[in-house]
Amino acid sequence: MRRLRRKFKRPRAPWDAARIEEEAKILREFGLRRKREIRKAEAIVRNFRRRARTLIAVKDEDKTKILLGRLAELGLIQKGQGLDQVLQLKASNILGRRLQTIVYKKGYASSIKDARQKIVHGRVYLEGRKTTFPSYIVPAEKEVLIQVKGEKK
Repeated sequence: MRRLRRKFKRPRAPWDAARIEEEAKILREFGLRRKREIRKAEAIVRNFRRRARTLIAVKDEDKTKILLGRLAELGLIQKGQGLDQVLQLKASNILGRRLQTIVYKKGYASSIKDARQKIVHGRVYLEGRKTTFPSYIVPAEKEVLIQVKGEKK
């Protein structure tokens, strides 16, 4: 049987009032279902920042190009920016590239929760294929290929 691994780490201080308040604000802003989604975004950012720190120390040009290319492809940084921009990434940058957020910001949904519902119910198509994952991180060039069934936009 396959063992599943967690894709995130729990906070060290579980009952920190300031963190709980900040997470509640992020949940409302991005229409997330549970705090686990915030933790996954934080883990993704943590991984990118860790890789950038090691590349700054080691000065490996090939791996730096790969990392910067991947982040530019995802739309998290602009082309031509350096590793300093990677160190400034936050979880909100990742959450802003999710399919749910982009569908809402493009005006296909009346609210962020409505965007999530349209995605889960199979009304959103990416490159002509149905996508039912609100957490899908949309690459920058595929952002224009989002279509919503029954929309005139």
